[in-house]
Amino acid sequence: VQLQASGGGLVQAGGSLRLSCAASRRAFSHGNIGWFRQAPGKEREFVAAINRNGRTTVYADSVKGRATISRDNAKNTAYLQMDSAKPDDTAVYYCAVDVRAILSSPPRAHPTFYDYWGQGTQVTVSS
Repeated sequence: VQLQASGGGLVQAGGSLRLSCAASRRAFSHGNIGWFRQAPGKEREFVAAINRNGRTTVYADSVKGRATISRDNAKNTAYLQMDSAKPDDTAVYYCAVDVRAILSSPPRAHPTFYDYWGQGTQVTVSS
């Protein structure tokens, strides 16, 4: 599975952004999708995840209430909408697929559970 993240760029604090993650194969629809981010000098951190049927989502406390993750399995694409952006949201954002996820369990937040990763897209929030 190849993943392509897009939609990053420069946004002012308080603004919104929408990231997309397009996959090359239908295997995308069989796995949970996660968004992660990594700021300079920091470890990669979990942002949000959604299960394979789109009915269960999990968010990091830092983005809860401001972020919405969604997916369109027919288009092999996932999305991350971020509102009320903050300078602390500045990072490279990555999407990833957890193909070993169990539908009855919540999406997992640790990056080691994710098997396929996109190349990342830079998001910069100016104050």
